Amino acid sequence: MDIEILKPFGPSIVKVQLPLEIISQMNDYADTVIKDQNKSTELDYGKKLVGNVQQEISLEVEFMKKIKWAEFLAKAVEMWVAKELGKKLSQFNIINSWIVRQFKHQYNPVHWHDGHISGVGYLKVPKNLGSTVQKNKNNNDNGKLELIDGTKRLFSRPLYRVTPKVGDFYLFPNYMMHAVYPFADTNEERRSVSFNAKIDEKSASL
Repeated sequence: MDIEILKPFGPSIVKVQLPLEIISQMNDYADTVIKDQNKSTELDYGKKLVGNVQQEISLEVEFMKKIKWAEFLAKAVEMWVAKELGKKLSQFNIINSWIVRQFKHQYNPVHWHDGHISGVGYLKVPKNLGSTVQKNKNNNDNGKLELIDGTKRLFSRPLYRVTPKVGDFYLFPNYMMHAVYPFADTNEERRSVSFNAKIDEKSASL
């Protein structure tokens, strides 16, 4: 696995690629749940999350085992811990993992997660996330992920914006605040998968 460590501000961020097989399995899983009203109700994770989005689907333990989700995430975190901290990861436990279904005008406000490590990856992204209301804007943040750390200071960037792309997966410390902006001009779905995990205290300590 190739990992790319991004460090636009204090805490580092890791970017990896989701295998096509996992993307396909995740999408099939979500599509199956969507079609089953009872399953949708059973796996509704929205009440535990802050997002103002269409649907948030909890991943079942058996499904995560089937696609070896923990193994994929643990490998990335193991390499991150080794490269960034010079330590050997000895424990990786998923607390929870879920799929987020977002449509136009929906959003995720600024928040943070539990555990030690969190992350988000993209399963579906609209071809067009819409235009800005003011046509003379140089930047368009529709549908983007915003990672936040600290405040604006000289030579210090507190913000890092991510343009969603299918297959891209970002891992970051659980305490890192983040948000997802709404988008417009399309009826397509923006679908992502997130997780929270704990690692061994030796790796997590300073």
